[in-house]
Amino acid sequence: MSQYSGKVVFYEGKCFTGRQLDVFGDCDNFQDRGFMNRVNSIRVESGAFVCYDHPDFKGQQYILERGEYPEFQRWNAHNDHLGSCRPIRMHGEHYRIELFEEPNFAGQFVELCQDCPFLQGQGMVKNCVNSLKAYGDGAWVLYEEPNYRGRMYVVERGDYCSHMQWQAQNPNIKSIRRVANNF
Repeated sequence: MSQYSGKVVFYEGKCFTGRQLDVFGDCDNFQDRGFMNRVNSIRVESGAFVCYDHPDFKGQQYILERGEYPEFQRWNAHNDHLGSCRPIRMHGEHYRIELFEEPNFAGQFVELCQDCPFLQGQGMVKNCVNSLKAYGDGAWVLYEEPNYRGRMYVVERGDYCSHMQWQAQNPNIKSIRRVANNF
């Protein structure tokens, strides 16, 4: 199995009941695969996935790592609506990221190699991350609230000149963690 694939099973009912959709890679529209957008439980059998509440990898993001999610509240959703998903591209277990307060890699920055439940505790003066550079092998999840809460965004290896490049509505990022690579 490629490091960019995995297997996730979506269920219409809670506790892994009802119709199911097995996905092994990118799926840009659940309805095109004969599955309505109602998802009440999920089993990630391998890999890690980012799911979106709309088709074509749009809308709110939910990061799902290997494990079982018997009801939609377990992946921090407010409803049972999902429309697309894709595996998170990870290359190994080496993590490093630079977070900048200003767009285009300007202003104060902090470098991290570990999870951080409160960025302002690491010396970030402002409550925002406007650009970042993700190095190494792993992917990261950015959260709008401290302690890994609130709206989330996944970033993989690469340079992001603006918060809009990771589909954020604003640059408010207050915590960050590594995505577990459990293949």
